[in-house]
Amino acid sequence: MFNFLPHSVLQLSTIFLSIVIEAIPFVLLGCVISGILQVYLTPERVKRLLPKNKFLSIIVGSLIGFFFPSCECGIVPIINQFLKKGVPDYTAFAFMVTAPIINPIVLFSTFIAFGNNFHFAFLRALGSLIVAIIVGSWLAYVHKGPVLTADEQATVSDHVHHHEDNLSFFGKIWQVLVHAIDEFFDTGRYLIIGGLLASAMQVYLPTQLMMTLTSNKFISILVMLVLAFTMSLCSEADAFVGSSLLSLFGTNAVVAFLVFGPMVDIKNLMMMKRHFETKFILQLIALISIIVTIYAYVV
Repeated sequence: MFNFLPHSVLQLSTIFLSIVIEAIPFVLLGCVISGILQVYLTPERVKRLLPKNKFLSIIVGSLIGFFFPSCECGIVPIINQFLKKGVPDYTAFAFMVTAPIINPIVLFSTFIAFGNNFHFAFLRALGSLIVAIIVGSWLAYVHKGPVLTADEQATVSDHVHHHEDNLSFFGKIWQVLVHAIDEFFDTGRYLIIGGLLASAMQVYLPTQLMMTLTSNKFISILVMLVLAFTMSLCSEADAFVGSSLLSLFGTNAVVAFLVFGPMVDIKNLMMMKRHFETKFILQLIALISIIVTIYAYVV
């Protein structure tokens, strides 16, 4: 039916559909969790649950991702809601970089992908924790600028929550669903744009040229960072791609691919752009890139 179209366009369409279909369930899960946080999480509860000590709060943020079986596709709405509810940015972003990696589903898929070997799953989890602690510490002790956009900051208010406290059980469930649907359609457009860009880069980026640069360990790592960013795979599936590239790129570059991809990719970047300041996003990506490169080089 579409045979009249160029092969590259058909390939782009196939990759685009696979990215979107793979990501939508996790975006929806993230939006539902965001709705639950909107209705049930209060600033007072946040203050009670989190340690007062900044560094301990970063550690808590880094580890609670183990209990959230979600990939990076749905993490941005959750982080946005965390910030609006008073979760410190250093805790929220420590959670953001580890949650798509250290949850049991991703660790198990990594274990299976590399032939029932714990080595890569361990290196992946360790790398994410190191990135989370450094990023959290940067936010806690160094970074001073705004994180949320001006529009998002304007919506931060306790008024909505106090109103929802008076709702019945079914009223609260309804509010969770309403918020999740609004969040899904709001975030979904950025997923579509990001998926389209990612599929276009996979088709038109000269991958063969990049693969000729694998003789140098440092360049191999950089190439794999670019591949992780452009391929925009969900963290439940990317380990199988990483394992297929092991013989070509080597352990160091594959570790970079496994750690970096769930933290920064095109579709995730587009969703972050919806909620977070551009300057902050650029600083965050630069910091994560440097940390992952150094970590992958020395493992």
